[in-house]
Amino acid sequence: MASSFADLNISSEAVSALRRIGIVEPTPIQHTVIPDALAGRDVLGKAPTGSGKTFAFGLPLLELVERAEPRRPRGLVLAPTRELALQINRELAPVAATLGRTMVTIYGGVGMSQQINALRSGSDVVIATPGRLLDLIDQGEVALDRVDRVVVDEADRMADMGFLPSVRQILDLTASSRQTVLFSATLDAAVEVLIEHYQNDPATHSHGGDEPDITQMSHRFLRVASKDKVAVAADIIDGHGSTMVFCRTRHGVDRVCRQLKRLGVKAAWIHGGRSQNQRTAALLAFTDGRAQALVATDVAARGIHVDEVACVLHFDPPADAKDYVHRSGRTARAGYAGDVICLVTDDQMQKVRSLIRRVGLEARFEDAETPTERVGLPSHGPERKARSRSTRREASDESAAKPNKKRAKKGTGAKKSSSRAGKNRRKPAPGSGTAKPRSRRSGKPRPKAKSARKAGYKNRGTRGRR
Repeated sequence: MASSFADLNISSEAVSALRRIGIVEPTPIQHTVIPDALAGRDVLGKAPTGSGKTFAFGLPLLELVERAEPRRPRGLVLAPTRELALQINRELAPVAATLGRTMVTIYGGVGMSQQINALRSGSDVVIATPGRLLDLIDQGEVALDRVDRVVVDEADRMADMGFLPSVRQILDLTASSRQTVLFSATLDAAVEVLIEHYQNDPATHSHGGDEPDITQMSHRFLRVASKDKVAVAADIIDGHGSTMVFCRTRHGVDRVCRQLKRLGVKAAWIHGGRSQNQRTAALLAFTDGRAQALVATDVAARGIHVDEVACVLHFDPPADAKDYVHRSGRTARAGYAGDVICLVTDDQMQKVRSLIRRVGLEARFEDAETPTERVGLPSHGPERKARSRSTRREASDESAAKPNKKRAKKGTGAKKSSSRAGKNRRKPAPGSGTAKPRSRRSGKPRPKAKSARKAGYKNRGTRGRR
C-alpha cells in the first residue's frame, strides 16, 4: 500500500495542500480509487461516509479537470443533501485553491444570485444537489454539455430520497465521453440502473461493509417515563459531551431543543424546515464545540461526517432497523469509541424489542437513573419569567416605601402637576355646562351608547303616537 499521496501520482502542490490540513497518508479507499480515477477510468466505489472517499474522488477530479467557460463547467459532483454538498466543498477547497481550480456549490434553501454569479464568472467544478441544479438549467444559467468528469456521491441515498430520475436527467445532459465515478454504500437495483446506463467497464473498489459497523459502539436501551425524557437526555449529554440527538419529526426537534436549552444544555438543531443558513450555522456550532448537542431528524443520519461524536441519543426510537443503523453510525468513527443510547417509554417497548432483533443486537432494557434536579438558564423558560415577576414586585415595594423628594419641596411639584393637568383637560363649550362629545375624523358624532339608543327609540315612538 502506498505510504503517501505522492506515491499515487498526486501533484506536489496538492500533496503540500493536504499536508497543511493534516492529511499525510492515504486511506484504503483512496489508495485503490485514486490511480484508476487518474487514469480516466470509470470507478464504482463502495465505502461508508467517513472513509475518506471525498478525497478519493476529489483529488483526481481537481487534478484533471480543465478550465471552464462562463456557465459551462467541466466537472460535476452530485450529492443528495445540502449538508453533504457543503461538506465536499469545504474539504476540497484548500486543494482547489492551491491548484487554481474554481468551484461553486449549488443547493436550494438560499437565494440564487451568488450561485448564478459564480457560474457566469466560470466555475471549473460544480458541486450540486439535483433539484437546484435543474432549476438553474431550466433558467439557462448553466449548461452541462462540456462536463466530461462526473461524480455521483451517496447514490443509494439518492435512490432513497427519490432523486434518481433527476440524476438520470442531469447525466443525460453531460458529454457522452465523460468519466463517471459513482460511490454508494449499498448496491441495490436502483443503483444498478445507473451503473448499467452511465458507466463503461468501471473499476470496482469496496471498503467497509454495506452498512456502518454497529458492533464498534456500545448500545443501551433505557426505560424512561415520558415526563422525564428531556431531563434524562440532558444528563446524558452532560456526561458525554458531543452528542447527536435524533427525533422523529421536525416539531419534535424544535421542542426538544428548546427544552434542553431551558435545562442549561447548549444545543443546536437542524431539519428540513430550517433555512440553509440556519442548518449550516447549527452544524458548524456543533462541529467546533460551541454546542454540546445537535438535535436533528434523520436528515443528519447519513451524508454528514463530524469527528469525535461521543454519543448518539435516540430520543425517539427510529422507524426501522435501517434508520437505527445509520443514526448509530454517526459515532465510533475513525477509530474513536462511542455510545448509542435509546430512550424507550412503556408504550414503545414492544416495537423496540422487535427492532433490536432485526438489528441483531443482544441488549436488555435498563431503568434510567433518576434525572438530576437542574436549574435552567436565566435566559430561557419559565424560570426567567418567575424571576422577572419577583424582581418587578420587589422594585414596586421599594418605590412605595421611598418618600417622594419632589413632593417634599414645599408643594411646588404638586402645583406644576395640577397646572399641567389643567392645560390638557378638554374645555367645555361656551354656554354649556358639559363638554361636547368627541367626533370622528369624518366630522360625524360618535354613535350613542346602546342604552341611550334604546331610550331614544322609546321616546321617538311615544312622540309619534301622540
